[in-house]
Amino acid sequence: MNGEEEFFDAVTGFDSDNSSGEFSEANQRLTGVIHVDTSKSNGIGKVGDGPPQENGIQKHRTSLPAPMFTRSDFSVWSILKKCIGLELSKITMPIAFNEPLSFLQRITEYMEHVYLIHRASRQPQSLERMQSVAAFAVSAVASQWERTGKPFNPLLGETYELIREDLGFRFISEQVSHHPPISAFYSEGLHQDFLFHGSIYPKLKFWGKSVEAEPRGTITLELLKHKEAYTWTNPTCCVHNVIIGKLWIEQYGTVEILNHRTGDKCVLHFKPCGLFGKELHKVEGYIQDKSKKKLFMIYGKWTECLWGIDPVAYESFRKQERRGDSLRKMKPMYNFTSFTVSLNELETGMEKILAPTDCRLRPDIRGMENGNMDLASQEKERLEEKQREARRERAREEAEWQTRWFHRGSNPYTGTPDWLYAGGYFERDFSGCPDIY
Repeated sequence: MNGEEEFFDAVTGFDSDNSSGEFSEANQRLTGVIHVDTSKSNGIGKVGDGPPQENGIQKHRTSLPAPMFTRSDFSVWSILKKCIGLELSKITMPIAFNEPLSFLQRITEYMEHVYLIHRASRQPQSLERMQSVAAFAVSAVASQWERTGKPFNPLLGETYELIREDLGFRFISEQVSHHPPISAFYSEGLHQDFLFHGSIYPKLKFWGKSVEAEPRGTITLELLKHKEAYTWTNPTCCVHNVIIGKLWIEQYGTVEILNHRTGDKCVLHFKPCGLFGKELHKVEGYIQDKSKKKLFMIYGKWTECLWGIDPVAYESFRKQERRGDSLRKMKPMYNFTSFTVSLNELETGMEKILAPTDCRLRPDIRGMENGNMDLASQEKERLEEKQREARRERAREEAEWQTRWFHRGSNPYTGTPDWLYAGGYFERDFSGCPDIY
C-alpha cells in the first residue's frame, strides 16, 4: 500500500428520511453520543474518528510502515488445542496472534472519542451529561470491531504516555502487576475539566472455537466542574472462529454506569448475537434516576450508531426500520482507525523525552510494525526471558517489585481495590525507571 492512498474512518450515517411525524420532537431532543453529523442525522450519533477540528487536524501518520501480517499459513490449532478452558495470560503465545500495539496502547483508545467527555462537562443537565458519558463508554469498545489481533502483553513496569493538545488531554499508563496482569491508567483534561482513571485486568479464556475476554477492574470518570464521578466496567468481548472460518467479534453483557452524586444510573445491555445473528452488535438500555424511574431509552449498535428517545415513545419508535453504514477501518492496517494508527509513531528525537519504559521503544512491537516478523519474534522471546530472569533475581534477593507511577489503594467512589496515580510523571523525572528492554 503506497503513501498516496487515503483512508477515511467516518461513516456516512443513518438514513433519517423516516425521522418524522410524532417522533420528530423526540429526535430533536437527542444528544450526540458517538459522532454527530448534524447535516445528515438527528440521531444520537455515529461511530467515527471524533468531531471535526476547526483549524485542521494535527498531523499524524495515516498508515503503518508495513501492511498487516497474514496469518493464513499459521496453525492456530497446534497452539490452542492444549489451552481449552485455561487462562491465556499465563501462556506464551506466538507473535502471529498479535497486532503491533501493547495492551497499554489499546487502553489509550478510550481517548479516541474524548470530545464526548468535553461535551458532557459542558452540559447543564445531569441527564444530558449521562447520555454523553454513556456514549463515551460505548465508544471505547467500538474500536475493537474486526480487531482480531491480540495486543502484546505489557512487560512489568512498561508505560505509555500520550499528550494530545489538539484533543485536550494527557494520558499515562503503567503495567503494575504481571500475575495477575493489571494495567493502571490515568488521564486528565488539559483544561481541568475531567479526570479519567482506572485499572484493568482482562481475563482471557479459550473455549475451543472462541477466545473470551472478561473485563475486570473499575473505570472512573470525574467531571470536575460538576463535582460528579461515574464508574463502570466494560462488557465481555468474544472472538469467534479462532480455529477455522472467518473471525468475528461480539460484545455482550450488562454495563452499569453510576453517577455517584445524583444516583442516576445508565444500564446498557450488549446483546449476544443469537442463533441467527439478529442481535449482533445491538445495544439497548436506559437511564434511570435514583428512584429507578426511567428517564431516557438508548438503543442502536456499538459498531454504528446509538439512538435515544423518551420512554413513552420508545416502543413505537424502535419499530421503524433504521439503516446504518458500518465504521470503515484500515483493513490492511490491522483494522486500526486513524487514531490507533498514530499511537505507536515515534517522531525523530522523541525517544529522548519519553520514559525509557514507554512501549513505543519496545523492539518486538517496532519490528512487527515494520514488517520484520523474524526480528519481532526474536525480540519478544528475548524480552520475555529478560523478564523471567529479573523475576528470579528478585526472588533470590527476596525483594518485591516496586511500581513507579501508581500505588495500590481503594477506589474513592466504590471502595473496591484499585490502582491510583501517584503523580509526578509529567514532571519527567525518569530516574529509577527499570531496565525492561
